[in-house]
Amino acid sequence: MVEIIFEAHGTTFDNEAKIASGWNDVGLSDLGKIQAGDLGEHHAKDDFDAIFCSDLKRAYETAEIAFKNRDTKIIRDAGLRECDYGDMTGSSEEKVKLEKPNRVFEPFPNGESYEQTSERMKKFLLDLLRDYNGKKVMIIGHRATQYGLEHWLKNIPLKEAVIAPWQWQPGWKYSLEKIARD
Repeated sequence: MVEIIFEAHGTTFDNEAKIASGWNDVGLSDLGKIQAGDLGEHHAKDDFDAIFCSDLKRAYETAEIAFKNRDTKIIRDAGLRECDYGDMTGSSEEKVKLEKPNRVFEPFPNGESYEQTSERMKKFLLDLLRDYNGKKVMIIGHRATQYGLEHWLKNIPLKEAVIAPWQWQPGWKYSLEKIARD
């Protein structure tokens, strides 16, 4: 069993402007940097065997700021990326939010579907179970990352996970023993 703590990346300049970043490699805003520091303080007493994050700047900046004084290895993984919104990248968050229910199985134009992001998560989770069984890890990622966690580890239908209201909280806990749907 792998114990997983999932954390969302800190606030970005795009978040503040209410722009959907997708694969745009936007950095943390000043608020996001403060949030990343708070994340490190919140987990100061936690021992992680590894910290995984998306290879997008907002996720790895969050990890580097939060855990800069720790010996725990930070591993960037493209499989943990946000959904590629394709032609809708850089659109308003509201426009993308309205389009999400239509993009669970059908890709965003010139982008990807949430089914595809979920398959990336499944591969990551299978590798995690193989390489970190009996360990505790942190994952810093995006909403698509969490949709995959909810789908594969809590057996929530993907469409439900995608359209459910999302609200930040200080960490989500998951146990990985097996993938719910093989």
